[in-house]
Amino acid sequence: MGKKSRVKTQKSGTGATATVSPKEMLNLISELLQKCSSPPPGPGKEWEEYVQIRSLVEKIRKKQKGLSVVFDGKRDDYFPELIKWATENGASTEGFEIANFEEEGFGLKATREIKAEELFLWVPRKLLMTVESAKNSVLGSLYSQDRILQAMGNITLAFHLLCERANPNSFWLPYIQTLPSEYDTPLYFEEDEVQYLQSTQAIHDVFSQYKNTARQYAYFYKVIQTHPNASKLPLKDSFTYDDYRWAVSSVMTRQNQIPTEDGSRVTLALIPLWDMCNHTNGLTSLNSLLTWTFVFDGLKMVHNTGQICSENRKQTLMEIASCSYH
Repeated sequence: MGKKSRVKTQKSGTGATATVSPKEMLNLISELLQKCSSPPPGPGKEWEEYVQIRSLVEKIRKKQKGLSVVFDGKRDDYFPELIKWATENGASTEGFEIANFEEEGFGLKATREIKAEELFLWVPRKLLMTVESAKNSVLGSLYSQDRILQAMGNITLAFHLLCERANPNSFWLPYIQTLPSEYDTPLYFEEDEVQYLQSTQAIHDVFSQYKNTARQYAYFYKVIQTHPNASKLPLKDSFTYDDYRWAVSSVMTRQNQIPTEDGSRVTLALIPLWDMCNHTNGLTSLNSLLTWTFVFDGLKMVHNTGQICSENRKQTLMEIASCSYH
């Protein structure tokens, strides 16, 4: 089992933390925000803009070196605590285990035969991190005043994740400790890796994602430092670009749409255990379609269905995914 203590350490590289004044950092942040808020570049100028934005981001990352808070030990050190926490709070944890599938990474491995239509994973709503739980958390005061948080549930979830990770007494800590420390999203690409993509159709999405994330970071850095409703957030002294990149990537790769508690609409959620399921395209003899059936205060993951149900009422299909059973 990994330790629950935290250490202040840099996620990439070693060395002493650089000393930087708040004024110097705010100047850099303001420059980044201005650059990312400029009109789109003309044809053939996207790479030049990307390099300029990246240069500012790297300056900020260098000055923030040593401020990112991470957990001791390895990710899988915390899996037993995740299972214990989920079981104690009403989730079903029998019939599968967490295993390493090499290329696919960690996922759920069946320990017995799972039949079609059989309920094999139940996750109570209270275990989920949702936009609603964010509104009821320390983030709620800022959420009520910030239009970007209100309009973009994925950003709200990212900040919810950061605030709870910074709280050593967070209810969701056993889940957060098992999340990857970094991701393969374009936000983590090196400059030469992005350059290789210039002749592909993906490059415009890469540029856009990087620019938007940098703009969001700069905007919220200033909000956290100056907005009265952000004064109680546990991020004021250490809200780094690396932390925001991690939170955005966590949400980007793990968010799900589920019905709200009253079933009137859908909301975004991070779902412990469920998000350990690896995805694949199509069906094989070992893969079945999965979707959500929402019953009472929890979620059921059911085989061979193609609908989302709120209580006993059918909802519009929001997402169908397939899960690998090994």
